[in-house]
Amino acid sequence: MMKNPEQTIGNLIDKQKVAFIASVDGDGFPNMKAMLKPRKRNGLREIWFSTNTSSMRVEQYRQNPKAGVYFCDRRFFRGVMIIGTMEVLEDAAIKEEIWERGDTMYYPEGVTDPDYCVLKFTAQRGRYYSNFKSEDFAITT
Repeated sequence: MMKNPEQTIGNLIDKQKVAFIASVDGDGFPNMKAMLKPRKRNGLREIWFSTNTSSMRVEQYRQNPKAGVYFCDRRFFRGVMIIGTMEVLEDAAIKEEIWERGDTMYYPEGVTDPDYCVLKFTAQRGRYYSNFKSEDFAITT
């Protein structure tokens, strides 16, 4: 059993440059894609990403908010899957909060670009893999 899941998994998340997010398509099949690392994290409960409003994934989350996020530490062959829901946020305050220098490469009109939005993932539970063992864990508030 992990002594401190929040710290162990939080450290794993914070060290990764890529996250994998999953959505559900209209036929009920999972769709997975790689994303840049999260822009913000509140423990393991809430994780924010930036993305294009016009993306297929945004439309899928609007239709069905069920989601998964996976982080993999290739060096030590360990990873964490977290499942929950994903919200599409277009509120100016959160867009401004997670905006980073250089984002104009993706959103040429800046923080007010209509093709820029935020994905907010809210976790329900997870599964951690390390040292040839997996264990489920609860997400605390």
